[in-house]
Amino acid sequence: MKRTELKLNLDWTPNINHIGFFVAKKLGYYKEVGIDIDILDPSVDNYQTTPAKNLELGKTDFALCPLESVISFRSKKNPINIFAIAAILQNDLSAIAVKAKNIKSPKDLDGKTYASYGARYEDLIVKQMIKNDKGKGNISISYPPKLGIWNTLLNNNYDSTWVFENWEGVDVKKIDGSLTYFRMRDYEIPYSYSPVIIAEETFAKINSDLVKNFLKATKKGYLDSINYEKKTTEILSEYVPEHEKNINLIDALKLTNGSFTRNGVWGKMDETKLKRFIDWLINHNIIDNNTIYKNLFTNRFLR
Repeated sequence: MKRTELKLNLDWTPNINHIGFFVAKKLGYYKEVGIDIDILDPSVDNYQTTPAKNLELGKTDFALCPLESVISFRSKKNPINIFAIAAILQNDLSAIAVKAKNIKSPKDLDGKTYASYGARYEDLIVKQMIKNDKGKGNISISYPPKLGIWNTLLNNNYDSTWVFENWEGVDVKKIDGSLTYFRMRDYEIPYSYSPVIIAEETFAKINSDLVKNFLKATKKGYLDSINYEKKTTEILSEYVPEHEKNINLIDALKLTNGSFTRNGVWGKMDETKLKRFIDWLINHNIIDNNTIYKNLFTNRFLR
């Protein structure tokens, strides 16, 4: 079988959210469907270029990002027609994290500092969370180098940042620390999907079978991760950066496994859930009302 070489740009350095890709590659699932996959992560250029931007520039065939990146690219003056083709997580496992004990809820972040990744709507969402908690949203936002943001929180350089509880949350336990988490759902924010797999529409249309096969093999990797925790975490451990080798991958996977599927189905995105989030963004003047949520995603490549 003639194989096609494809590139996937991760949204972060290899972590538990990515386990299915590495399992599918290691166990030959991509090769079974005629694909040679090259998995790239942002450390290659110290996150100077976002995965979605690399997709726009034609440097990758697929990328991972939050759904907000899709909204952003499709909302440009000259829109870029990227869309989400699968969700990695069915439940939001991210949160705003704080280390200081005197910050007990989002309103306490007024007058404090936030280390931002610089995503287009990130800061506005955080400020709205504070307002939803009866605060003013007066938080001081800084933009340290992306790959070092986690350490800035641990080192008390900033009061808060956005993390994944199933990764940084596991890491902090190993270094004898603790964090307080402010989850979107607890403060009236109907957050949708992060990360999602994205592709460019024309590429996906022309290469429909290829995209379907890519997702078929990826799905197989994630289902293996659910069913074979020890085997799959051993595979992932080969790719985790040296400075995160201390993270207990079994613990991280146990926190994640229940979110890889919904009712046994991997990758599918719920139109109602997406619309609720888009409506929330519009109602809080974070995006304009010209955003058509149906253009942001498709489930048609999932098998």
